[in-house]
Amino acid sequence: MFWTFSGFTVALLCLGVSGSQSLYDVQWLPCPFVDEKVQINEEGHPETKYITREAVLQFGNVGDKPLHPTITFLATPSKVDMRRYLEGTEDKLQCEIRRYSTGGIVMRWPTAGAQDHDVWFTCTIRHAEGLFVITTFLRHTTVASAEEQVDYLQWMTVNDRDLLTTSAAMVVLTRTPSVEVGFLKEPILHCQYAVDHKLPNATVEWRLQKHGERSKLFSYSSRTGKSEGSGVATKTIAAGNASFKLPLTRKHSEGTYICSVMVPPLYGSHDIPLTLSEQPRVSINVGSTLSMILGKDQKLICDAEGYYPLDVNIEWYREAAGGSPTPLFLKNVLYSSHRLHQDGTYSLSAFFYLQPSLEDSGYKYTCRVSHKSLLTPIRKSFSLIVAEPDSTLWYITAFGFIIAMLVILCYMLPQFLAGRKAAKKRF
Repeated sequence: MFWTFSGFTVALLCLGVSGSQSLYDVQWLPCPFVDEKVQINEEGHPETKYITREAVLQFGNVGDKPLHPTITFLATPSKVDMRRYLEGTEDKLQCEIRRYSTGGIVMRWPTAGAQDHDVWFTCTIRHAEGLFVITTFLRHTTVASAEEQVDYLQWMTVNDRDLLTTSAAMVVLTRTPSVEVGFLKEPILHCQYAVDHKLPNATVEWRLQKHGERSKLFSYSSRTGKSEGSGVATKTIAAGNASFKLPLTRKHSEGTYICSVMVPPLYGSHDIPLTLSEQPRVSINVGSTLSMILGKDQKLICDAEGYYPLDVNIEWYREAAGGSPTPLFLKNVLYSSHRLHQDGTYSLSAFFYLQPSLEDSGYKYTCRVSHKSLLTPIRKSFSLIVAEPDSTLWYITAFGFIIAMLVILCYMLPQFLAGRKAAKKRF
């Protein structure tokens, strides 16, 4: 059957890869082979050209025929089967195979049938929705001797329809390819490995990379049994669990955490970026209804507090009953500066002065806050009621003033007249 990546959907229906089938029983996966061509430039430095070629990862036994007329990597039975670690459905799997250089180290892998001149490949399978990333080291035995290969400077040739029989030797995976967490949490960064033989000489390390620098957080050597640092339970490493528990997260916790497992001559690692995120707490300085007197003004404030990272967007807009929102002009809205709190979070205020007319009565005013941590913006609203000044109050005030003046006159006038009479008698 003719097979191309453009015919992938048809091939899925015809052979082994179906959504109803368990991943452990999958027969094959489309898996592009990223080939390398290395040359020495005029300055004596190696230059690598990457070439993506059509290929298939096929699961089966030694001697099986390829299912497709393309490069086929046949993964034969091993104590390490990458399929047992897969989750989800086949259509979410993203597979890629690359060559692997041992860095000039020539040694026999300690399993039956291995040779000094074995060739290595890595098969990396990612879940499209970030459930996991798994890297498997595939060992391929050739008829060439180690002296006939100069590692990456003279790779073994792989032709377009070659069948390469391989065996999975080691698996390194993480189920936390990226982590987003809030402040003062204790997340666990998952890292797991498996090797096809007992008592491997394994070294496990965790490092943190930030601002271009790497710092070691933890290391363990099965050969010496010694460990440095903290965060990993050494008792679980022998079973393949090298997960790292962070202390309470703070702003300086952000960065890329690197879990690495070395079983010579193989070195596998996964980068796990960790970012902090806190949702803003949003409030406005009025209740659900605001009543105002015509001619008065009011300062309306919308506060977004306790968010991280820094970027936040605050908008004020209004809408008439049954109408679509009409954003207020930005010139009417003023913003405070970002306020940094001791815990590393930020706050921001957006405010404007409202001096409504009678026509504004009935409008709903809304503050909308958008932030990276929010799936949908947070909205806080109030309805405006505008009323004319009450004339009755004016009449009552005027009448009260007149009465007060009359009382004063009635009390003061007799005293004034009596005083004038007393003055005339003296003269």
